[in-house]
Amino acid sequence: MKINGGFDVAGGIENCMWLSSSSTSSALRRQHFLIRTLCASSTPQTSHNQMERVHCASISVPEADAEGVIRKITPVLDRTRHKGQAGRIAVIGGCREYTGAPYFTAISALKIGADLSHVFCTKDAATVIKSYSPELIVHPILEESYSVREDERETVSSYILAEVRKWLERFDCIVVGPGLGRDPFLLNCVSDIMRHARQLSIPIVIDADGLYLVTNNIDLVRGNSLAVLTPNVMEYKRLLEKVLNCDVNNDNQSEQLRLLSQKIGGVTILRKGKEDLISDAKTVTKVSTFGSPRRCGGQGDILSGSVAVFTSWARRYVMSGIPSSETSLNPLILGCVAGSVLLRKAALRAFLSQKRATLTTDIMEFLGQSLEEICPAE
Repeated sequence: MKINGGFDVAGGIENCMWLSSSSTSSALRRQHFLIRTLCASSTPQTSHNQMERVHCASISVPEADAEGVIRKITPVLDRTRHKGQAGRIAVIGGCREYTGAPYFTAISALKIGADLSHVFCTKDAATVIKSYSPELIVHPILEESYSVREDERETVSSYILAEVRKWLERFDCIVVGPGLGRDPFLLNCVSDIMRHARQLSIPIVIDADGLYLVTNNIDLVRGNSLAVLTPNVMEYKRLLEKVLNCDVNNDNQSEQLRLLSQKIGGVTILRKGKEDLISDAKTVTKVSTFGSPRRCGGQGDILSGSVAVFTSWARRYVMSGIPSSETSLNPLILGCVAGSVLLRKAALRAFLSQKRATLTTDIMEFLGQSLEEICPAE
């Protein structure tokens, strides 16, 4: 069934009927509210009696009112604010081979409106990343196996965690994975950082090699309601094989995504693709705004930085005394929706300007304009 012109929910309970308001479970009430909040409201709503007769499995995925979400959660700029209040983001990634990805993530966060953006990387990567921009705060703390003797590894690992812990409490969200690489020692250190961030209830966006780490150790995120996974096609396929022991089901994508999220304990998953599908095991929504046909590398790095900023803003919005009717909103879902549509709009602007020559650096230059178009600063 289509709600509001195709806005979908694969919502929650298998083999059930939509129930009347008097007997609807709390989970379904939250589902109904999310539909009303995230759906575009330009077409007539489906009647309640029609909804009662439709099996859950037949419901199409709802299109999020993504621009409306951005306007809700983006903080107002005024003279009373001080540095840090618009977001402090940290990227855990960057090694000898990969220095561009953490830069793209961190600088995108600033271009969207975060006040401070940090990068925790290996010593080999630090000077290179610093040379890209003086705007970033770069910490050359991480180490790879080749630079640490076997008998020093426990000591070095403890030192790395201690150094990162000094900073963690300051951050509104961290991104793990861009340019991280797959060095075993480095991944073990990052696993410790992720566990500590979870103890501090810091939202964490996991992308790229961070997803490789998580796929091989699901317990790092299992049951973490403040974790967002942002897999591409191949990363999603590997997650399904690991967690659900099955292949991608293109005939029932929304329900499969919801089940995957449920199996990992309700983590939020943003499945990237022609349409970005987003689920936290309770609800499924999508963003299908047309972006760019040019698929240059690095767009996922922009997305992870965008999701981090919008998630931090959404958490503040949800905790800022909003109407009681909106308190059930998941700020991570809101952050994913906002990050997805902003990237798509910026990518389209860049493509219209550069066509086949479009690069990730071109897309980043349109982030601010695209946000201003949706939510003017003044």
